[in-house]
Amino acid sequence: MVETAPQHLPNTPPPRRDRTSLGLLELLVATDSHGSISAAARALGISQPSASAGMRRLEKHLGLELVARSTRGARLTETGRATATWAREVVDASDRFETSAAALREAPSARIRLAASLTIAEYLAPRWLATLALDVPTPVPGAGTGRPSGQGGSPGQRGPSEAARGPASPDVELLVRNSRTVMELVLSDDAELGFIESSTMRRGLRSRTLAHDELVVVVAATHPWAGRRRRTATVEELVTGGLVVRERGSGTRETLEKSLVAAGARLPDHLPYLGSTASLKTAVQYGGAVAVLSRLTVADDLARGTLAEIQVPGLDLSRRLRMVWKDGTELSAAARRIAAVAAGSAGASHPRTAR
Repeated sequence: MVETAPQHLPNTPPPRRDRTSLGLLELLVATDSHGSISAAARALGISQPSASAGMRRLEKHLGLELVARSTRGARLTETGRATATWAREVVDASDRFETSAAALREAPSARIRLAASLTIAEYLAPRWLATLALDVPTPVPGAGTGRPSGQGGSPGQRGPSEAARGPASPDVELLVRNSRTVMELVLSDDAELGFIESSTMRRGLRSRTLAHDELVVVVAATHPWAGRRRRTATVEELVTGGLVVRERGSGTRETLEKSLVAAGARLPDHLPYLGSTASLKTAVQYGGAVAVLSRLTVADDLARGTLAEIQVPGLDLSRRLRMVWKDGTELSAAARRIAAVAAGSAGASHPRTAR
């Protein structure tokens, strides 16, 4: 059943000594991916007895029955498969952490604080940080002219060639917030650059489009909608069919709300809302819910067939991913360099700048 009041859940993390071993979570994910403990052991390069013992330790630690054992072998229980989905998010987050740490390994020449919405922070920012670590000049549209192609100037009004190079990777702190809070952090000078998914701009900010994104309606592969011949649903079915959404202030939720209004509908007043992409995907896959998420965040799930995309005719769910900075502020050299890397890596062929 979907939790309808996540704000009441405990917010304090468990003591460090109680945290689950990342290695055991990798074993659980490998078992789910490869179909058996023995296949997971081969994939991880460990012995089958070690893998079986590790799975028992994980079950004892969590107090959950993850594996159903019989004379014909062992397979994950329903609880085990659900837990593996959550574990996969942790393992993926660890991989992103390692990528980000690698990007900061060289001695930094400057310190900078960035703020980014969840989708950008998880799926785009690690690429930018890795590019900075390599210290490879990044081509930017309009290079050599001192201004990007399109209208207006680049952040800080400096030339892209200068912004794309630097003596060493800056020391980056990345704050992950929803789009509304990202803009507040930039306006209050608590972050020098922000990256948002929202279509609404706060007064006092300037922006540059980095890429175009698309939200998609997703359900579990076993959901009745996934069995329809054309996998379509009406707008009315979407808003009344068990929809779960992000919290207010999220760029994903704002895009959905505006798209529904344009289609002559609106979100119901009381809907379950969850604070992360991972929790929404879990609610969809194991709770029978319907969610609207960035294609970036569900591409792997759609490819694996664990989630199914549903078309909703008449609903435009396209949006822009944008970089924002405070109007009238001269950005530091580190910020200009990160801005150039983000613009180049995101692949915006015709970036636009606006008040």
